[in-house]
Amino acid sequence: MRSYKLKVLVRLKDNLFDPQGKVVEDIIKQKGINVRDVRIGKLITFKITANSKQEAINIVNTELLNLFINPVIEIMDIEIDEMNLSLLVDLYELTMAYSYFKSNRNEISTFELFVRNFPENRNFLVSAGIDDIIKIISEFHFTDDDLDYLRSLNLFSDDFLDYLRHFRFRGDVWAIPSGQIYFPNEPVIRITADRISAQILETVLLNQFNFQSMIASKCARIILSSRGVPCVDFSPRRDHGIDSALKVAKISYICGFIGTSNVLAGKIYNIPVHGTMAHSYIMSFDDEEKAFREFLKYFKEPILLIDTYDTVKCAKKVLKLLKEGYKIRGVRIDSGDLVSLSKKVKEIFTSEGFDIKIFLSGDLDEYAIDDILNKGTVVDAFGVGTKMGTSSDAPYLNGVYKLVEDEYGMKIKTSPGKITLPGKKQTYRIYKNGVMQKDVIAFEDEKIDGEPILVKYIENGKVIYNDSLNNARERFNQSLSTLPDYLKTIKKSDLAYPFEISEKLRNAVETLKHISNTKV
Repeated sequence: MRSYKLKVLVRLKDNLFDPQGKVVEDIIKQKGINVRDVRIGKLITFKITANSKQEAINIVNTELLNLFINPVIEIMDIEIDEMNLSLLVDLYELTMAYSYFKSNRNEISTFELFVRNFPENRNFLVSAGIDDIIKIISEFHFTDDDLDYLRSLNLFSDDFLDYLRHFRFRGDVWAIPSGQIYFPNEPVIRITADRISAQILETVLLNQFNFQSMIASKCARIILSSRGVPCVDFSPRRDHGIDSALKVAKISYICGFIGTSNVLAGKIYNIPVHGTMAHSYIMSFDDEEKAFREFLKYFKEPILLIDTYDTVKCAKKVLKLLKEGYKIRGVRIDSGDLVSLSKKVKEIFTSEGFDIKIFLSGDLDEYAIDDILNKGTVVDAFGVGTKMGTSSDAPYLNGVYKLVEDEYGMKIKTSPGKITLPGKKQTYRIYKNGVMQKDVIAFEDEKIDGEPILVKYIENGKVIYNDSLNNARERFNQSLSTLPDYLKTIKKSDLAYPFEISEKLRNAVETLKHISNTKV
């Protein structure tokens, strides 16, 4: 997904007389300026998210055309500028890069992104957003507008700005693929490149990964708590912005949800879309039965919303329609005591021989779902929104990005509570009878029994591996199936998943800590 800035100029068709244009033309001519064919229009500017420039233009031409113009008498011209992400950096990354540039300290270096510790109640984490990260890195560059802005800050010399003008990433990128389970302190992304290239990517990598992994980890917990009952993403209206809504839809689908209510996400990612109706639709008619009858004229086997007024009485109205021969797939309950209402509603239908699906929604998350299922709730699907799309109980992930090695040797940070592991590393996962037993963090060149989970995506600046949404979805299902049962609880497990640091890496840590202490 990329962001674009569009300018839409709306004007009268060329074969139509433009009276406003004629007036302006006459005034200009009175000033002694020779002009002709003056046309007056209106300019509309906005930002849009799409996979390509052409897709952005197509959205305007198909979905927004009638909003912008009267096609009988007007035409529109579209100008589009890509909203480049190269300035999605914290200023200190550019000032450090400038210093590296001026002091000739742009040697090959390795940085790693990892998460320091678990958020509340988490027993495992799920990698996500790697597809976005690889695309951003492979296309990362500075436009003329970017450089003009940087020049206006009066911080950087012309030779550095010229360096940025020709900037392209030419390093290597390793990452844990989206959908794969991982744990704190394990390298999730490893960047090896010239120091400026690796340093300058810090903020955009953390921005993309922290949010998406946070949501993926939340979705995984919801899938576990739902015990096989299908879940649908209902979150876009409460997600924190357009980009978040699209990413949540994509990530929830990777992590086992069957689809989303977000139609734009459905179009962009080819995700199944699901929807029922709102209370406002019911309230737009004299009563619920009239609303249902009208809806049934246009949609075959819909899911009807029955909790606008009295849920049980409304279920009986749906039963009346079923007896008349209407095809209805299910009903949705969005409020009240979901446990007792679901049982009462199901009984109304089954007692008359109808197998009607019960769809539940309304402030659901893994805690609420686990609770209502424990109480014997009758349910065939969940709509999960706000608390999933914002990861309300753990709304941030403390991923960090640290230098671990350069041409001068391995690097370590020794400040209390923030110690890092030095060198280029790989994580090896050991299984027994198809179940994860432990992880071993080691140097990348060590020979360790187990499956390496970091995969090489970019080599010498060229993308060598492209993942797909379906691959990530299959990977998540497989990874979750290998998770030990003691980690599948929504509460903090009494047992921690074991991980080891190889002997060679432990020795390096102790040596570098000793060297670091002598510098103080």
